Amino acid sequence: MSTIEDLKVKIFADGADIAGIAAAAEDPVIRGFTTNPTLMRQAGVDDYEQFALKALEVIDGKPISFEVFTDEFPQMARQARRIATWGDNVFVKIPVSNSVGEPSYDLIAELVGSGVSLNVTAVFTHEQIDAVAERLVGGPPSYLSVFAGRIADAGVDPVPYVRHAVDAVVSDDHAEVIWASPREVLNIVQADQCGCHVITVTNDLVKKLPNLGKDLAQYSLETVQMFRNDALSAGYQL
Repeated sequence: MSTIEDLKVKIFADGADIAGIAAAAEDPVIRGFTTNPTLMRQAGVDDYEQFALKALEVIDGKPISFEVFTDEFPQMARQARRIATWGDNVFVKIPVSNSVGEPSYDLIAELVGSGVSLNVTAVFTHEQIDAVAERLVGGPPSYLSVFAGRIADAGVDPVPYVRHAVDAVVSDDHAEVIWASPREVLNIVQADQCGCHVITVTNDLVKKLPNLGKDLAQYSLETVQMFRNDALSAGYQL
């Protein structure tokens, strides 16, 4: 059974709460950070750049990804170049397409060619994996984010997709694959076993990391004790 110490996959914290980001930055298990406009909106962020610069202050040089939020490719390019100026540890998240389904492959190639480190996000299909990997290989350090959790939500095993992505970038030391949107601690083990380089982990999963490798008999006993203590606390009687 795997423990945190056994893992080769890097764990990145995914969120938009500055206090949570600062706490995660102190945790040696957390090797980097990602965020996105949805998480930022949920966290009440109202100034994108102010939030990003504050996050950069507290993460002590670890890699972090910030996402563009326009739908027009020329504006994506403009935003990407501005975001990239915020630090050498900054990766610019570019969606694999815009919201009407137009692929962003030409934009990815353009930005890679100008030296912008990317995190290409919302990748689901083998065709998308191949097209993105082709454009990342040979460029600056970049990530290809396979949305494994959402693939699983569709009732499809995400592991073959992540393995396909790992194989697609294997010739390039600068391109790495991210297992994005995990749903459970098991996904960390799966990501590690299929050679994935990085997995993003939300705060709820960070709290569960100490359970990794836990003795199941002991876990069973602790679960029974939890049920018993909660029943006593509630004052239930029959």
